[in-house]
Amino acid sequence: QVVFSRFCSPCDIKELFCTATGLSRNTSISLLDSTGAMVSIDPTMPNNSERLPYKVVPVIGGQLADKEELFQNVLTQVAEQFSRAFKINELKTEVTNRLAMLEKRVELEGMKVVEIEKCRSDIKKLREEMASRNNSSFMEDNKKLTPRRDVPSYPKYMLSPQTIDALRKPAFDVWLWESNEYHLSQETVEALKQPFFDVWQWEANEMLSCLEHMYHDLGLVKDFNMNPITLKRWLLCIHDNYRNNPFHNFRHCFCVTQMMYSMIYLCSLQEKFTQVDILILMTAAVCHDLDHPGYNNTYQINARTELAVRYNDISPLENHHCAVAFQIFSQPDCNIFGNMDPEAFKQIRQGTITLILATDMARHGEILESFKQKVDNFDYANEEHLKMVLIKCCDISNEVRPMEVAEPWVDCLLEEYFMQLFPQIEEVMVQPLRESRDRYEELKQIDDAMNEVQKKKRGNSSGGGQPRGTSERLTSESKAFFRELLNHVQLSYEPLVLFLLGFVKYKDHTGCKALHPFYSKIKFYFKKNRG
Repeated sequence: QVVFSRFCSPCDIKELFCTATGLSRNTSISLLDSTGAMVSIDPTMPNNSERLPYKVVPVIGGQLADKEELFQNVLTQVAEQFSRAFKINELKTEVTNRLAMLEKRVELEGMKVVEIEKCRSDIKKLREEMASRNNSSFMEDNKKLTPRRDVPSYPKYMLSPQTIDALRKPAFDVWLWESNEYHLSQETVEALKQPFFDVWQWEANEMLSCLEHMYHDLGLVKDFNMNPITLKRWLLCIHDNYRNNPFHNFRHCFCVTQMMYSMIYLCSLQEKFTQVDILILMTAAVCHDLDHPGYNNTYQINARTELAVRYNDISPLENHHCAVAFQIFSQPDCNIFGNMDPEAFKQIRQGTITLILATDMARHGEILESFKQKVDNFDYANEEHLKMVLIKCCDISNEVRPMEVAEPWVDCLLEEYFMQLFPQIEEVMVQPLRESRDRYEELKQIDDAMNEVQKKKRGNSSGGGQPRGTSERLTSESKAFFRELLNHVQLSYEPLVLFLLGFVKYKDHTGCKALHPFYSKIKFYFKKNRG
């Protein structure tokens, strides 16, 4: 009996077999199962039993003549194992079918390199579709990214006792009815304090009512002498300054603020922080993504947008969110801090800016590493760093919510992420292909014209070899052009490699014979970077 680990090499296993059977370690052996079939000696070989033992056969004398046959059998079995493990036959069939479809498509289009105009049209159509979805209201039932689910099992609102009494009287005047005659139900108030609160069951106006309730419930309106009407105007202005992006929209703002509100209650933060700190936490959560354009910081910096230039590539979006927030506060009708003294406002402004800037994911590692160093000797006195960690937790809190609440956010995030790729695709992928098509057509026309001249010369002369120069020049120009294009691919997007693979495959096409040496290089690049 031989026992070995799956980490053993085939050579080690072979030596174990030789030792167990009393053979020299360098003896060439074959391993046969109970049916006489050869078994490959490797860590993945099937287990056997005493009833069905393997047979070790030394390869000596006349058996060496059969070495090639045995080797072929081993290779066949290995190939079968790989085929079963990696479904090679299915993949081969699928690749063959796709290549056949590609061949037929190119042939029908007159053996052109790629369908440039169709690619351009498809991308334009996708961009228009995404733009139309982006411009549509997130609250429209027929255009919601996530279908509307049932309303909560509990009542959202309840009427005041005075209104209930008035409704029982025949003289109730409907013209005197006002929206402030109802308020959030107790079930809603309790649900708002929990991290499993379902933000998808609430419309924009309802979310505004919930935000207003949070400021009242935390005592911020009373403690800082806020005008309730000014608070309403400020929240409406905040709503209007969030764009209808798939992810970074007003619902995301409410989601982050609601999680902050629940953490304040569940962690009893009002016992550890001052009311100024609580106000900073809530206000930063409300304003943290104001006027987000739907394109992340990496895009802003690489595209050299106005925001990136204005803020010198340093957290351009987060700086913009802060600027928009305090532009709103500069309006007297929306300034909830209007009754505070300048020193208190300065403290709140500095704290809010610090927290919003902390939401830049480029600083994630820095903030997290600093927090890890302070965890062992944690002290609430270091409130500044704790507040940064709190708002970061709330900003990415979708993952800790129930699956039915968290999962729709994934679709929203992916949609917004891929939206920012479309402007780059046409510039990086379509434009080089369009230029290559034009250059190829130019070279092909030159070659066709020279071929016609050569035919006429051959018709007018009885002998002489074929003139040279045109094909060599075409080959040289093709090589130089595609070498430059290939270098461009290595610095940009892999999808362009797929187009080149389709192009170079037709190496027998006029003007493409010279590209055959590049075929293996392109395939190697694609395989190396396919992950």
